[in-house]
Amino acid sequence: MPAPPFRIKICGITRAEDAIEAVAAGADAIGLNFYLKSSRYVDNDTLFELRGVLTRLDELRFSLNRRIDAVGVFVNPSRAQVLRSLSDRHLTATQLHGDEPPEFVAQLPDSLVIRARRMDERGVAGIAEDLEACQAAGRLPDAVLVDAATPGRYGGTGETVSWAGLADHSEWLGDVPLILAGGLTPDNVAEAIRIVRPAGVDVASGVESSPGVKDHDKMRRFIEAAKSALESL
Repeated sequence: MPAPPFRIKICGITRAEDAIEAVAAGADAIGLNFYLKSSRYVDNDTLFELRGVLTRLDELRFSLNRRIDAVGVFVNPSRAQVLRSLSDRHLTATQLHGDEPPEFVAQLPDSLVIRARRMDERGVAGIAEDLEACQAAGRLPDAVLVDAATPGRYGGTGETVSWAGLADHSEWLGDVPLILAGGLTPDNVAEAIRIVRPAGVDVASGVESSPGVKDHDKMRRFIEAAKSALESL
């Protein structure tokens, strides 16, 4: 199976100190949300504050001897918006978290693309159908991130997905790595990993004191628990 783009991602970063703490604690990806309606939206002022951290990631990758990705999270963006963000904002990966058509994945440059899918009543079968459509359109994503389906919302809700419903995901998704999201916390992430056996995990609200403000103790405990569980697979 191909290596996942990341194993542990702390998403919804809005403060430089949270980004630094996440990486220091062992996260190998941070997520910046560019969806205007999100409570974790990164506006230009916030991005300016984060720019110093983003430019330091190359140094951190070298000193820590591990990959660290800065993932831009988009909801129904234009291709121009994604390309501009990749070139101007020190991003190394794109996460498509909206209703982008499969053809949109093929239109993006040869950089990491994570396609988020909300698990509805169709379960994994619906996600597998979407991946087949992506392949037919010319490109599979580098990973599929599975989040809870909440009408009218695009993630960060704290709602969990059916872990048991994802347990046989390898039979449906083939070699495409699965990143598990949706309602994960320091207290349940190990159990979620044990049941689902994902390639990686993604958390936002589960390690926060308020939207966009990370609780450093929760982050450290989440990363420690996730790392231990992933290494035991």
